[in-house]
Amino acid sequence: MPDPVRPTMEPGGESHFEEQSNPLHHTKKKGYRMGIVTPLKTKDKPSYPWNVEAPRFSCAPGGVYMATLATFGAVPILHSGAGCGMFRKSGQDLAGGLNGAGPNGKIGTPCSCMVDEEHALSGEEKLRDLVRTTAGLACGDLYTVISGCVPALVGDDAGVAAREFRGTAQVIHVNTSGFAGNSYMGYEQYLEAVIDQLLAPQPVVRKRVNLLGIVPYQHVFWKGNLQVIKDLLGQIGVQANMIFIENDGLEALKSIPSAELNLVFSAWSGVSTARKLEEKFGTPHVVIPSVPVGPKDTSTFLRFLARRLQLRRTRVEKVIAAEEHRAYRFAENIADIAMMALPHACTAIVADTGTAIGLTRYGSNELGWLPKVVVITDDPPEEFRADIIRHLTEGLESAVKPEVHFEIDPHKIRLLLREHTLQLVLASSLEKHIATDELNAMQVSVAFPAHDRLIADRSYAGYRGGLALMEDVAYKYGGPL
Repeated sequence: MPDPVRPTMEPGGESHFEEQSNPLHHTKKKGYRMGIVTPLKTKDKPSYPWNVEAPRFSCAPGGVYMATLATFGAVPILHSGAGCGMFRKSGQDLAGGLNGAGPNGKIGTPCSCMVDEEHALSGEEKLRDLVRTTAGLACGDLYTVISGCVPALVGDDAGVAAREFRGTAQVIHVNTSGFAGNSYMGYEQYLEAVIDQLLAPQPVVRKRVNLLGIVPYQHVFWKGNLQVIKDLLGQIGVQANMIFIENDGLEALKSIPSAELNLVFSAWSGVSTARKLEEKFGTPHVVIPSVPVGPKDTSTFLRFLARRLQLRRTRVEKVIAAEEHRAYRFAENIADIAMMALPHACTAIVADTGTAIGLTRYGSNELGWLPKVVVITDDPPEEFRADIIRHLTEGLESAVKPEVHFEIDPHKIRLLLREHTLQLVLASSLEKHIATDELNAMQVSVAFPAHDRLIADRSYAGYRGGLALMEDVAYKYGGPL
């Protein structure tokens, strides 16, 4: 199996790419501050006690459900209790930047609505009837049967019902449960089900890549991030298969094996999917720790891809020169307010892994922010954490290296933030009032949940994404009057 290539960044904005037998398992190095335990001072009664139970992700079936909805033309079928679909509506898609579920989600989602009698008896016959009815009434290109906690407890196999209809409709199934993991894991379970049940070998198309690791709804800028990357790659002659939000979602899924390379824009999420594709179809993959934010990291990424895919270097450099010129020229127009608002701001970032890495690097290396503390909230598996810390602490031009914590409990995160003097908090909407009322800091919601902003295709990715972040932060200082 070809070895994946892992990008590593060095001080000064330069980077190199190392060949590793496994880019995800590293020996702990001197200077790592892994698993930092900070003494927490409980000063008084919590001002926001309701935040203690506020989640930052959904369950595994929720991840499968949202990935299905992100596949245009796919219809989710829930084999679960009736509440599961409703929880997705109120707790996941709305929290992802006040987004809706699209044409095939919401409260009209087909569901077997398992009740008490099915706790002890199988609900497979009920599921068969549901799949048959849905395929006849709901106009879809793909139907995804998603099992929940109750079927998992009683031993129902959603695949039994799904396989019966494959001759008449495109049906896949995902046997999962709420206790199997979080929605990031559900994203991978969905793609792995697609690989096992839908995909077949295809001829490899030169300069075609798949975009993995950007999790629908959990990464609140997922739509914009995917589109920005696709557009950038198109400028240098690379055809990017976004998989999600493509007009023909089923065709995008079926095209996965034809890619020359899989790009995983996460230090951990999507890596197991890429490995599975490599095992089954021989497609190599590259693990990129985050979506590139701003000119420096974006240009580094494009130059790496030019080498990796043997692209015409003159074309790539022409694109880079034009985009950098535009980005820096426009940055001059807002530099005054940006510098007045936050010159060398002491910054905290509370976000999922990919968002945290991208914003930490851009803020430190291009805006002069001082990253004091980074809290990772997507609960990455233990074996990835040393690598995540390395990406957050190495290659920064700032003299300040952030403390890195892995925490999902909002109340504990609140106490962590109170240990620092901060001017800027890039986090979720859970930290909005904590930042403004307790820390006297500016706050911008950049991570799930984001209940306080509407996100259509906003993105901090690429050259223009850096400008968008500057706009959002400086606006907090400069307006409204």
